Amino acid sequence: MEFKTTDLCDEFSDRLQIAEPLFGDYGEEAMFFGSIVTLKVFEDNSLVRTVLEEPGEGRVLVVDGGGSMRCALLGDQLAELAEENNWAGVIVNGCIRDSAAISEIGIGVKALGVHPLKSVKRGVGERNIPVRFAGVNFMPGHYLYADEDGLIVSEKPLL
Repeated sequence: MEFKTTDLCDEFSDRLQIAEPLFGDYGEEAMFFGSIVTLKVFEDNSLVRTVLEEPGEGRVLVVDGGGSMRCALLGDQLAELAEENNWAGVIVNGCIRDSAAISEIGIGVKALGVHPLKSVKRGVGERNIPVRFAGVNFMPGHYLYADEDGLIVSEKPLL
């Protein structure tokens, strides 16, 4: 389904949250949307793998990595897993790695930047809790819409 975040903002701005323009686009799909699943982790992507191993059903995984720029929380293997399991996209408040490979994987990926170091694996984090970054409250079950112009969140579906 085609949409533009600019058009959605024009029509529904009174009921949207609009993210600060902090994110780069890394996945093959610049335009994506879906129901939100959240994770709160810090320099540990164990739970990212656990969630992406599940059927995505067109949802978007929002990973609050605390804005850490010291390691990557998503790489090409996890992005491929997300694509295989029908996730629409992944938003990372932190870094990714393997950006060239991710650019050829059929999901949307937005992140603060890239970093070559992988994360630790301790299995620490929280799932499906409200997280806040980029001026937006990301709530499990709300809807995220992303394209080249930005990222917006709505309590209810817009399309």
